Amino acid sequence: MLQYKSATQEELNRSTNDDNKKQDITMIRRRHYTKIFWGIGVLLLGICSQAQVDSTRKRTVEVTSTFKPVLHETAKINMNATPPDADTSKPKLQYNLPDQNLLFDYQPGNLKPLALNIDTGGRWDNNSYIKAGFGSQKTPYLQAGISFGDGKKAGLNIYARHVASEGKKDFQKFSHTDVALDGFYQTAKNLEWDAKLGMKSDQTYKYGYLPEILSFPTDSIKQTFTTWIAKASFHNIQPTSFGLTYAPEVNIHVFNDNHNNNESNTVINLPLEKTVGKNFAVDLGLNFDLTRYKPGGKVAINNTAYSISPSVLYRSPTINIQAGVRPTWDNKDPKIYPNITAEIGTPDKRFNLIAGWIGYLRKTTYEYLASFNPWIWAPASTKNTGIEERYIGFKGSIGDHFSYSTKAGFNKLTNQPLFVNDSVDGKSFIVLNESQMKVLHYDGEIGYTVQEKFSLKAGFSLNDYMNLKDNAKAYGLVPVELNAAMRVQVLKDLYLTGDLFAWNGVQYRKSNGDNGELNGAFDLNAGLDFQITKNLKIWSQFNNIFNRKYQRWNQYPVYGFNFVAGVIFAFDQKN
Repeated sequence: MLQYKSATQEELNRSTNDDNKKQDITMIRRRHYTKIFWGIGVLLLGICSQAQVDSTRKRTVEVTSTFKPVLHETAKINMNATPPDADTSKPKLQYNLPDQNLLFDYQPGNLKPLALNIDTGGRWDNNSYIKAGFGSQKTPYLQAGISFGDGKKAGLNIYARHVASEGKKDFQKFSHTDVALDGFYQTAKNLEWDAKLGMKSDQTYKYGYLPEILSFPTDSIKQTFTTWIAKASFHNIQPTSFGLTYAPEVNIHVFNDNHNNNESNTVINLPLEKTVGKNFAVDLGLNFDLTRYKPGGKVAINNTAYSISPSVLYRSPTINIQAGVRPTWDNKDPKIYPNITAEIGTPDKRFNLIAGWIGYLRKTTYEYLASFNPWIWAPASTKNTGIEERYIGFKGSIGDHFSYSTKAGFNKLTNQPLFVNDSVDGKSFIVLNESQMKVLHYDGEIGYTVQEKFSLKAGFSLNDYMNLKDNAKAYGLVPVELNAAMRVQVLKDLYLTGDLFAWNGVQYRKSNGDNGELNGAFDLNAGLDFQITKNLKIWSQFNNIFNRKYQRWNQYPVYGFNFVAGVIFAFDQKN
């Protein structure tokens, strides 16, 4: 049930106050809404007025924000390799600059009392050829060379030559024949084998007898020397892992003449070198030289020599020094020779100072004596020559065309062989022994080369023989010698060659024991070489152009002017 109560005065007053508050609130709200309406009106009025002022502006909406969307960087694989560590070690570069001179097509031959040897053909690499000709003095000339193999891993060369000549004097004639097979082979084990087989024969006559009206049986004045040669060696192409370099060699010569004199000579050479570090090396060489000489109808003579040569080497781009000794046993007689050399130069090798103090033993064999003088009597005995050299000099080059070298030295020789005419008719030479002598020596060489168009090479040698102990003069030895060789390209396929030989003052002993001196010699030779086709050449050689009559050995005049001409046919050429 609802109950109604009557309102009191207090309640009426409270109701009146509430009404007044409501009216106040209503008035406040009206004023607030009025302000809002006025603000909106002012804003609309501004917009309209702005639109009226810039009516050409496009209506756009510009959104300004500090946020910029960026894609996250994708992870990639790093493909850059790690660089190796820098090599700070300085490399050791060894340079070997060859002499800037071309090989001449015709090499100068040795001067002999007979006609000069016909100059031989030049070097024919990987080429086979036949060279033939004929000339004055009844001179046949035949030479051939055949090559097999690739020239890199294996190769075989066959060489043969024959030349003879006959002068105007009785028995003034000679002949020379030699044949050789020379080959090499490289194995997969860092080795290269070399072998050689050969034979050479020289024949001449003792025509230098005085007076010339004398007569002799042909067999008594005939001199025939035959030499059989066998050689074998091998060496490592690259140093071993221990830095060793070796090249053992065996060389055998069997020599005999037509008077029942024979000789055998065996040389065993065992060089060994070990590299220590970058610049140093230790060298140890062993040499065994065994000779058995048997004169006709006499007891055989053994001539032996042994040597060992330990030394220390220092090599750099500008300095090369070798310091050591060479103990030698000459038929059980010990001797210690020095072995010291030095070469100091500029890095470009334009100038090099050379100096040395060296000593060695030179075997005096019948073969060596006969090659030096073919008109000797067979020696009853032989003594080996000891040589000790002290020298200083320099060598180098100027520009790209000119090269030079010179050297001055003081030498000491023991048991040097000398040659004198016998006292009967002078046609034979006796070998004398000089136990001790000293020599002041000076030599030099220059060369000038311009491509293949021009080349010139000249040299000289001066020797002052003094302080001889057993003989008055150095009989048979040349004190002053000069030689030169030239090659000129006259036309595209035409070459001119020239050779010059000269010496002066060779001492000899007269039949009465007095000393004499031979006149000087001057011998000029010239040659022509003309290419006709790829495989065919025409060549000619002119010797002793000035027709000079001179003697290298007393009572043995050489031929006068003579010439030889012929053709060269080359085949199997390889570029």
